[in-house]
Amino acid sequence: MPAAVPLSVVIITFNEEANIARCLEAARPVAAELLVVDSFSTDRTVEICRELGVRVVQHVFAGYVEQKNYATAQARHEHVLQLDADEVLTPELQASIRAALASWQGGGYTLARLTSYCGHWVRHGGWYPDRKLRLYDRRLGCWQGLLLHEHYELTPGQPAPLPLAGDALHYSYTSVEQHVQQLNRFTSIAAQELWLKNKRQVSAFHLVLKPLWKFVHGYVLRGGFLDGFAGLSIAAISAWGVFLKFAKLKTRHSA
Repeated sequence: MPAAVPLSVVIITFNEEANIARCLEAARPVAAELLVVDSFSTDRTVEICRELGVRVVQHVFAGYVEQKNYATAQARHEHVLQLDADEVLTPELQASIRAALASWQGGGYTLARLTSYCGHWVRHGGWYPDRKLRLYDRRLGCWQGLLLHEHYELTPGQPAPLPLAGDALHYSYTSVEQHVQQLNRFTSIAAQELWLKNKRQVSAFHLVLKPLWKFVHGYVLRGGFLDGFAGLSIAAISAWGVFLKFAKLKTRHSA
């Protein structure tokens, strides 16, 4: 049998001391290399990584797409698993990654993310399985996007990515306050992205109907109500986020 292809596990970080050790230890069983590209953290992130024997490269953050492409380029191996610091590979996902490395097919593989929200594992409302292309041959694609919603995209002509069995546990928001704080930052970036795309018209449709639809779609049609308070909080804050994005765009346009 052919030898398994070696894998670089690559993680970008900024002030992730609460998460990074858990992420690295779960990735170690599949990694020929563990690489952290850090944006000059002011906490113990880099110290923790070095204590664990992980290679660290520091690079000024210039945007998610730019940082992830830079990080991918720093890897020592062509096959890369890109993780966020708050993600943890389950044993089942580790096993399916090893199987993929032993018999690589195509340009890449997608993994499912199971998110913890305020201590509750969210399985409805559109938050699961939340598949992302994260395991890839870096010669066959690159990270793309503008300011938000970066994604790895294979070059034209490559076969569709294959799904991996198992979940990556995503430890997201530990409190509603944390969710709202990040929402405020992300909606500012989203409004800026719409502005750069020249999508600048804002009407009652955007400010009233789109937030309402966001709530109904996530909470009712996608079964968010089945996740109890977590599902209600996610649906309500997500709807508020849609309003904030367009409200910020409107005031930017009026300024």
